[in-house]
Amino acid sequence: MKKIGFIGAGNMGAAMIRGLAKANLGKEEDILVCGRDMEKLKPLKTEFNGIQLTTDIAQLAEQADIIIISVKPYTIPEILTAVKDKITPEKIVISVAAGVTIKDLEELTSTETKIVRVMPNTPALVGEAMSSISPNSNVTAEETAHISTIFSSFGKAEVVAENLMDAVVGVSGSSPAYVYMFIEALADGAVLNGMPRDKAYKFAAQAVLGAAKMVLETGEHPGKLKDMVTSPGGTTIEAVKSLEDTGFRSSVISAVQAAANKNSSM
Repeated sequence: MKKIGFIGAGNMGAAMIRGLAKANLGKEEDILVCGRDMEKLKPLKTEFNGIQLTTDIAQLAEQADIIIISVKPYTIPEILTAVKDKITPEKIVISVAAGVTIKDLEELTSTETKIVRVMPNTPALVGEAMSSISPNSNVTAEETAHISTIFSSFGKAEVVAENLMDAVVGVSGSSPAYVYMFIEALADGAVLNGMPRDKAYKFAAQAVLGAAKMVLETGEHPGKLKDMVTSPGGTTIEAVKSLEDTGFRSSVISAVQAAANKNSSM
């Protein structure tokens, strides 16, 4: 495995690091992690002894073949300015920062730089991320496949055109929040009908997990799977009608659009 360097080890960065280390795609010694505070990095060293830790961003950029930048978007210019002279044409720079385009990253480095824009989501923390991968024209098909393998180590990954990134943010990047709200609302409904809250959360969450797996593993259209549950005159079609009466699908579509619009304006 090529040496992979992570700049930033917050929740998302740490999730990616753990997924990569647990996937056994290479040696732990080939994973480099840079952060401002060494004390905050030490738990990763305890968990994966071979991982290399540093607070020297230039050192990481010099040693790593693939540089994954997992920091707040507003810090990207400062970071890339600090390591620009270390980014040689054979290195690959990956950004997981929302709203930072490939053009932005090229302007901060050079038009010769191999750049990949990636949008993972927080289920990476449990190995179930959905990541979009958008490479620039300098990245080869083989390199893109390698990046896909890395991000598939903690979930699933798909290569998409960068002009779909706003849609990705709406449907995947931000959507765990919508799903958590849905699970909470489902549980509230169960509590209203007398179920203890701890059981209500478990029933609701497992139902969402199972339904998602049905979509992914059967390949059936979600509408067809819905029809399989909705017997004529039954409880489910009554619930579906109630959701439609209160604009359920329209609200979800509007939420995805709102997130996409916000991402495009960042």
